[in-house]
Order: sequence, then C-alpha cells, then structure tokens
Amino acid sequence: MSRSQDLMKAAERVMPAGVNSPVRAFRGVGGQARFIARGEGARITDADGRTYLDFVASWGPLILGHAPAAVVEAITETARRGTSYGAPTELEVRMAETITAAYPSMEMVRLVSSGTEAAMSAIRVARGATGRDVLVKFDGGYHGHADSLLVKAGSGGATFGIPDSKGVPAALAALTVTLQFNDIAGVQELFRQRGGEIAAVIIEPVAGNMGVVPPAPGFLETLREVTARHGALLIFDEVITGFRIAYGGAQERYGVRPDLTCLGKIIGGGLPVGAYGGRREIMEHVAPLGGVYQAGTLSGNPLAVSAGLATLAALRTSGVYERLERLGAKAELGLVEAARKAGVALTVNRVGSMMTGFFCDGPVTDWPSAARADKQRYATFFHAMLERGVYLAPSQFEAAFVSLAHTDADLDDAARAAAESMAALTK
Repeated sequence: MSRSQDLMKAAERVMPAGVNSPVRAFRGVGGQARFIARGEGARITDADGRTYLDFVASWGPLILGHAPAAVVEAITETARRGTSYGAPTELEVRMAETITAAYPSMEMVRLVSSGTEAAMSAIRVARGATGRDVLVKFDGGYHGHADSLLVKAGSGGATFGIPDSKGVPAALAALTVTLQFNDIAGVQELFRQRGGEIAAVIIEPVAGNMGVVPPAPGFLETLREVTARHGALLIFDEVITGFRIAYGGAQERYGVRPDLTCLGKIIGGGLPVGAYGGRREIMEHVAPLGGVYQAGTLSGNPLAVSAGLATLAALRTSGVYERLERLGAKAELGLVEAARKAGVALTVNRVGSMMTGFFCDGPVTDWPSAARADKQRYATFFHAMLERGVYLAPSQFEAAFVSLAHTDADLDDAARAAAESMAALTK
C-alpha cells in the first residue's frame, strides 16, 4: 500500500472524505488522491516520492511556481518578527497601496482571509449601499461558499453534479437570481423587469469555475451600462483573474471598470488571503466608518501580506505577462495538437495563462455548453496524464494554470504526455 493510501485512510477517520476541500478527494475523476509532500518550481512531489509537472498551482495562487526564493525569504523574515498582532501593520498599508495602484476602480480596499470572505463582504456592502436585497449571478459561477452564493455554482458542485448545497435556506436562495453567462438579452430583460430590486451583479469576468469561459464581445460592457442605469452595483470577482491575466486583472484586459472588486489567490503568494474594494463612497459604508459590519482576526495577516507583496513585486518585472501569454499559447497548442492527431473531440478555452480543455465539440460560452463536456473522458485523460507525470485539476470544470516557473522544455514534456494520453483514449 502506498504512503498516500495510508494517509488517506487515516484522514478519512478524522475529516469528511479525508480532505479539507471537496475537489481534492478525486471524487470527480475516481482513483486515489495524491498527498503532496513538497513543491519546487513547476513541480510537486507526493508522499511516495513521485514527482509531477504541476498545472494546478494550488488552484491559481502560485504564478511564480512553488517555493520561489523571494517569497520564502519574505515569509521567513516576517515570521521572525511575529505572525499576527491583531493590530495595524505597515505591511497592510503597503499591500493596500499596491492594490489600489494596480486597480484604479479600487479607491479603498479591505483585506480579509479568503476569496469567499471577500465576495461575501462585497455583496453585503452592495446591499448596504443600495438598500436593496436581490443579487444576480451567473450559472456555473462560483464565488465562494457563502449561503447566498451557492446557487447554481460551478467548480466542485459541477463536478459532483450538485448545483446547490443543502443547508442553504430557501429564503436566502430566493434573493439570488441566476442568468446564463454571456446572455446579453437575458441581462437586459431581467433589469427591465426587476431593476429597482437589484443590489448587485457579481461575476467572474472570465469564468474560471465552469472551466475557463471568456466574456463575449459587449457582455461586460452591457453589465456596466445596465447596472449603472438602474442604480445597482457591478462586482467583479477577480479572485482567479486578478494579477493573473494582466497585472490589473480582467478589468484592465477588457477595459471595463466595476464598482467593487474581489481579489485573492495571487495577492497572498500561496498563503490565505482575500481583499475587496471599490469606489471611496461605497467603501465608506464599511465599519467603523459606516453601518456595514465586517471584521476578521487574521485579516491582513503579516505572513500572507509579505508573501503577496513579494509576489506582486516579481510580477511588475518587464515582460512578465508577455512571457505568461507565450507559455499559455504553447500549452494550448500542445493540447490542441494532441487531440487533433488522436481524433478526439476537444474544445480549448484560454485567456492568458489559464485554460481548460473541454471534451466536447463546438464552442463553450456558458454553463449549458460547458456541461456537454464528457466528464468520464476527462477522468480517463486525467489519470493517463498523472501516470505520465503531469498533474492536472481533478475536475473537468477547473482551470489549468501556467506559471513563470514553467519552461519551454516543461511544456514540450506536457505536450508529449498529452499526445500519448489522447491516443490512449481512442484504444
């Protein structure tokens, strides 16, 4: 029996399914989850000593790769001075200044401890600022596991075929209205009927939890126009895309400025963190300035902030995003060519250094088209890649991430593994 199997048996006795986040359990692809012992650069090594080329990147935060020296040094130096104080620190000010400089829409920012907390708090602020209750989200969009957001979410829920979660009160769910991603006409019709009730629209500007789905031309612009016209707020959930597809995120890439933005992942450099922010007059509703309460014992934790600052400093280096774009394009080409040679139906969506290969024909533009993907075929492909030393997300509906630690040689290796794995699908 492998060390990972031993650890899973022990974990299952003390944790639900042996994991602290559902998709880690491999329930969507079957088989035995790997327990990871360490990571370095573009690779991870499991408890049995097997090394994999990693495209999960801790689900997105590790844009510099595993254990980059600058981040490790920043954490170590900070830890020597203390890990948490429950009081303001200079590091928090520096992080807030860095974020507001990169995101002009975020005139004020509040640091929290996770993307879920950021989204939950941004929605509360939107409701408090507008005096309205109704939230609009999009099918397949995942914004964390707060009650009002677990309505037709993607990611783990999609993997397991559970669109909603038990334990979410019907009264809360009733305040969340869902639409199809990229459905301009649907947005306009909803606001025509109920515009005066809507507090906010929350959206991943590039969907990352029903697979990578980019916005159609004019979609984000329509959201900006219609929310402004009806007095609702537009919330961009950039927990995944923030500092990933551009230094200024999706709002820089697509030229659309939201009222509120949620960040996470990369701004923590691999440590737990989140942030939300927006226009000054909106953020002044947050306690202690205003009546919208939100607090957190470890908000702005020195270790997470120091790791994030080191990461963001590296991302300001000239040519970084051009390199990520080139590496992403190379990874996409390798996957497309592997499928073409094997005669396997595959649709690849990519934005910068994040992408998903859907095992289906035709474009993927929303949740219904993403849901056509063959989950069983993905599971077979996933295990074939794992056998060849490539670690992908154990879910058809998650993104793969390229990091600055990946080399051209790494991507050549991944392309060869994909070609062999695709060929195996047709046998």
